[in-house]
Amino acid sequence: MSNRRTFLKNSFLLAALGAVGIPFSSKGEIFPVNLSTLKKGKNKKNMFPLVISTWKHGLAANEEAWKVLINKGSALDAVEMGVRVSEADPEVTSVGYGGLPDRDGHVTLDACIMDHLGNCGSVAFLEHIMHPVSVARAVMEKTNHIMLVGKGALDFALSQGFKKENLLTPEAKLRWEEWLKSENYHPEPVPSEKNHDTIGMLAIDLDGNICGACTTSGLAWKYHGRVGDSPIIGAGLYVDNEVGGACATGRGEAVIKMAGSHLIVELMRQGKSPQEACREAIERIVRKQMDFESFQVGFLAVNKHGETGAFSISEGFEFALYHDNQNRLYPSDYYLKNK
Repeated sequence: MSNRRTFLKNSFLLAALGAVGIPFSSKGEIFPVNLSTLKKGKNKKNMFPLVISTWKHGLAANEEAWKVLINKGSALDAVEMGVRVSEADPEVTSVGYGGLPDRDGHVTLDACIMDHLGNCGSVAFLEHIMHPVSVARAVMEKTNHIMLVGKGALDFALSQGFKKENLLTPEAKLRWEEWLKSENYHPEPVPSEKNHDTIGMLAIDLDGNICGACTTSGLAWKYHGRVGDSPIIGAGLYVDNEVGGACATGRGEAVIKMAGSHLIVELMRQGKSPQEACREAIERIVRKQMDFESFQVGFLAVNKHGETGAFSISEGFEFALYHDNQNRLYPSDYYLKNK
């Protein structure tokens, strides 16, 4: 009888959590960030700070962001410093230094950043600069523009004191040369290549302000000049401090087509939880893009109350969540699980 009572109690609890948009795993594990919403007598500031980011390399990025947040720093500083960790890590072959090149052997970078006031900056098709997210922030804070691209972005970066560097590591160069031999300079990226692990990061600081950043080297072996969703405000990243924020990873073209991150924030504005909003965005891709099973897209979201959400097309998308002094990696729920 006690086991049955416990089972019923847990079932009712999970149902209640789902109803209010608090995500939990298929095994019934509740994501710890949302437990604070159930504690009586807690105000919103008790839920913060919080930082969430895409993929396993988000764990190291979260650590750096957390240092800023717990020392009463801004969410904007946190996301910039956080994703810079991935940008400088040669082991992360889809972001910054060590990123796999385009089909002509060039490492070209895309990044954007957005603050709680709606200000944003972006760079695309940028070469030779280790930290494109910091260049994007400089665009936001020191120009009247939002996006700079190509040589113009590089010239601006150099004028701001950024150092010009060779970002093509020996390992990345070797992989590119092997690709040239096997693919004979095929104009499209290899479909099976898992090289789209953009880092997107969202943070809430002690003042309850939400900011975000996104940075990537894009698809390996892409056409020279290709730009994905990561530097596009509303596609790879969007923040509205009244509502929440969202970011994307995966096949950028699919995200651009439906302005994915902006869609998720607007769905949260209409009352959906972050988890419900991420799921609906993925379901829209599935309905509108017939080849959805040939690529991966994953979304992350956080709302003003500190609730989080994650959803992807297929299995494999993971995200890192740092809250209550715990930095942990979680598997995302996904559309094809029950198909």
